[in-house]
Amino acid sequence: MKLELFNSEATKIWKRASDSEEQATELLQLEINLYKKLLIFFQIGESCHFIFNFQQIRFDFISDEATTMLGYAKDEITPVLLMESIHPDDRAWFLNCQDVSVNFVLGLPSEKQMKYKVRIDYRIKKKSGEYIRIMHQVVIIHNDNSGKILRNLVVFTDISQLKKSEKPIMSYIGMDGEPSYLDVDVKSYFLEESDLLSKREKEILYLLAEGKASKQIADILYISKHTVDTHRKNLLRKTNTASTIELINKTIREGLI
Repeated sequence: MKLELFNSEATKIWKRASDSEEQATELLQLEINLYKKLLIFFQIGESCHFIFNFQQIRFDFISDEATTMLGYAKDEITPVLLMESIHPDDRAWFLNCQDVSVNFVLGLPSEKQMKYKVRIDYRIKKKSGEYIRIMHQVVIIHNDNSGKILRNLVVFTDISQLKKSEKPIMSYIGMDGEPSYLDVDVKSYFLEESDLLSKREKEILYLLAEGKASKQIADILYISKHTVDTHRKNLLRKTNTASTIELINKTIREGLI
């Protein structure tokens, strides 16, 4: 079909759809709530949004829809509550995504930071105890001249009916002409506890945190000092740490002990 014909036919269709005796200016008098109701038809799921304050680690704003979607009253919802509500098997994924995406954003010129939307998905628990899978989308709305992030707009969308057991994905969506990066490779700096440490390694880690030396640990667990030393080397390797102090600090910080 020639472009002129294509444009002409499209114009006819649009005019037919808008053919009315009422003047177009009268449409501007419709309540904004009507537009909000119409937008529901184009959403992929129930949604809510927040404005996250990076400096104070709190929400400056929580939409009313958050109560409907998650079951919590607005005054109950905090960043800590939402973090604790993430499915245990998805927490390492979430942290890895945070780590990778922050590095990506901080590597951009400050004027380009607001031109990217970071999108990930994971499971989160509602107040009722039910888990839903959400699409978590973030865009920076406030930064400083040096490129430090001050506030984000965060949107949660329930995609439970669209995505059930597929692998979670992180993407950077470029806006205003910036390129997009889909299915970003997320480095596994943080690992799930079940995948990271064996039962014996956890026992040794607890005793190290109590200040026990390898010989003392060997006597307590009825194993050789050589075996303890081998486990200690494996602990450092698995947690990507260089010393016992760093090992203990990191595992405490990440809730492994």
